[in-house]
Amino acid sequence: MPAIADVLGEFAARTTLRDVPDEVLDRARHLALDSVGVAHAAVDQEFARRARQAAAALGPGDQPVIGLPDRLAPREAALLNAVLVHGLDFDDTHLPAITHVSATALPVSIAAAIQHGRSAEDLLLAYVLGIEITARIGTVAHGGFHSAGFHPTALAGAFGSAVSAAKLTGLDGAGIAEAQRIVGSMASGLLEFLTDGAWTKRLHPGWAATGALTAATFASVGWPGPKEVYEGRYGLYATHLRDAEWNAEEALEGLGERWELLSTAVKPYPSCHFTHGFADAILELKRAEGFRADEVERIRCLIHPTPAHAVCEPLERKRTPQDDYDAKFSLPFIAGACVARDRLTLSEFTDEALADAEILRLAQLVEIADDPESRFPQAYSAEVEIELTGGRHLRRREDVNRGHTERPLTEADIRAKFTDNLGENAQGTMRHVLSLGTGGSAADFAEALRAD
Repeated sequence: MPAIADVLGEFAARTTLRDVPDEVLDRARHLALDSVGVAHAAVDQEFARRARQAAAALGPGDQPVIGLPDRLAPREAALLNAVLVHGLDFDDTHLPAITHVSATALPVSIAAAIQHGRSAEDLLLAYVLGIEITARIGTVAHGGFHSAGFHPTALAGAFGSAVSAAKLTGLDGAGIAEAQRIVGSMASGLLEFLTDGAWTKRLHPGWAATGALTAATFASVGWPGPKEVYEGRYGLYATHLRDAEWNAEEALEGLGERWELLSTAVKPYPSCHFTHGFADAILELKRAEGFRADEVERIRCLIHPTPAHAVCEPLERKRTPQDDYDAKFSLPFIAGACVARDRLTLSEFTDEALADAEILRLAQLVEIADDPESRFPQAYSAEVEIELTGGRHLRRREDVNRGHTERPLTEADIRAKFTDNLGENAQGTMRHVLSLGTGGSAADFAEALRAD
């Protein structure tokens, strides 16, 4: 049996845009649109300011950055773009892989395509391949990376974007396989940020992007990596899944026939995807029942244990998040915000919202229970029970969160989200992104995304 990295490498090497169905290409353009929009929405955030300082200190260059006037070297440009795309936690997610696929695949594809003088068509193809491989590598874990304390975006994203970078570097199948083997020693990302809302997760796709470009460069000079980087006794899955069962060959099932990119969900809310079903349920109950926040006496949320570890524990701390990122991973806070404000937008993660007495009061009323009927990780199921004054009880279940392939955001929804994120310059940039791969150079495509 050939090694999995070899199979994926040969697949990526032989695949052309003509091999990719139009449906997949159209979806990829809309995922790129969403990524560009959330990056633009992030540029004024404090984390973006600090990331700009750090990236600039690492060295100068001439590559553009989305939504900013900065110019950086390829690796630093990819790092900063990845932080911008992912930093608000508003970017797309391949649900079975529990992985933010565009956050690494798009920045790396832009950087490598410019570096090697490629066309916008080449950029689009590399982006599609990066998402595809990232999703497949992440899906093998079936949620096990999270259970072991690792961030799948940081792990799977490094491998998928290494394929993108190697493809754009001009490597053959063996070279693309080697890039995967090398990047396996660079793929990293701990979930310890969940304890206190630290910013390390925001950096994870940026580090994966840096590793991917580095690995492709070393592969181009013939640097050898371990043959069984995925399936070996000290490969990705054996070392990162503890005692969980896994079958690395799942990554190859339907390769080139079933496109995992189509299972990538666009987020309707700027928070951890595990919380979205609960936001859906509460907001629909508020709409249908018309109860007031001051009537609520108890909120009970049923959730699978794996996502519960991320957004519900430790419960007392989650009820009083310390910063905006802490709040994005707090189911009690998000439930309180939805009840109090009838919405869940970027405004619910400001300093003002974090100090909102009504949201915090409601967060104290949230109780957590196991959901034995959850469809996790295929879908992020949620069930909410709300007890009101006078003994009235309300209940709503969302087996499938909005944005899932069974309940996808429409292209019109994605365009509307982009317009909200970008503001007055949205229409021209939208047309530009949605024409990706129809002509021109990768450099020209990226230049049109930067700010003057």
